[in-house]
Amino acid sequence: MAAISVRDVAARAGVSVGTVSNVLNRPDKVAPATVERVQEAISELGFVRNDAARQLRAGRSRSIGLVVLDVANPFFTDVARGAEARAAEDGLTVLLGNSDENLDREGAYLDLFEEQRVHGVLISPLGDVGDRLTRLRARGTPTVLVDRKTADHSFSSVAVDDVAGGHLAVEHLAAIGRTRIAFVGGPQSIRQVADRLEGARQAVREHPGVSLEVIDTEALSVLQGRFAGEQLRARDPADRPDAVFAANDLLAIGVLQALSMLGDVRVPADVALIGYDDIAFAAAAIVPLSSIRQPSTLIGHTAVDLLLREAAGGDDFEHEQIEFQPELIVRESTGG
Repeated sequence: MAAISVRDVAARAGVSVGTVSNVLNRPDKVAPATVERVQEAISELGFVRNDAARQLRAGRSRSIGLVVLDVANPFFTDVARGAEARAAEDGLTVLLGNSDENLDREGAYLDLFEEQRVHGVLISPLGDVGDRLTRLRARGTPTVLVDRKTADHSFSSVAVDDVAGGHLAVEHLAAIGRTRIAFVGGPQSIRQVADRLEGARQAVREHPGVSLEVIDTEALSVLQGRFAGEQLRARDPADRPDAVFAANDLLAIGVLQALSMLGDVRVPADVALIGYDDIAFAAAAIVPLSSIRQPSTLIGHTAVDLLLREAAGGDDFEHEQIEFQPELIVRESTGG
């Protein structure tokens, strides 16, 4: 069955195609009785406007592309929720792409969003920003970095000071008397991981007698955290760290599962544990997790604000960098 067209609506209502268009787009320019007649025809015929085609004719769609590192991470779910809420205020929708920490998938989503002429792109990029995003923006697609920033301020960005967050985590562990700390996280090509590790190292340098070992993981997932935790549990107690700083809460939950599996390693008595992000699951863990809190929903909301200003600013727009400060949340996993 052929789709109902504007011409069909016009014929049913006994008006011109232009009048139907005005009712759809500028109803204030049409007599109320005519608006009612056209709306009745729309309802009777079941007409659905092709909004995508209309938007593309105008040059840009009413959608924003959002590319995140891992949609399974509740941190990015909250970022997306904040972005959706702010976008809706301006009649925009958010299209979510999950790069899954894969450069090829990241590039495929960027290509797709550009083909769809999105209003702009929000992205938490994997590795260096590189030329790909620069070319995207040069071809007319406004782009804002999420949970990342660049040293040269060449892009607008909204992020958290992850170096400060890493410092907060290890400072807290040192303050409760822990001296053999393990950092669990990776890959370090993810800028957030590298920054959190750098903050941890800074804190260790400020505390003589405190050491830091690094346990690399292939991803920021519960499974990878469990693998790391199993390695630690298998060690002789004298060789184990007495504290673990995990690069995010998913890793921390995995470490906690592995350490608690047989009940022979107690958290926090034997090993104190702190994560990062303060996702909802952190407080609900079997041993509630201490964590470094990021304002995830606010990050998404602010990123859309930046994107709209960037889109309206034109070539002379001065890129903005907004950086929030992290917050230490102490719970039972570090004796809170």
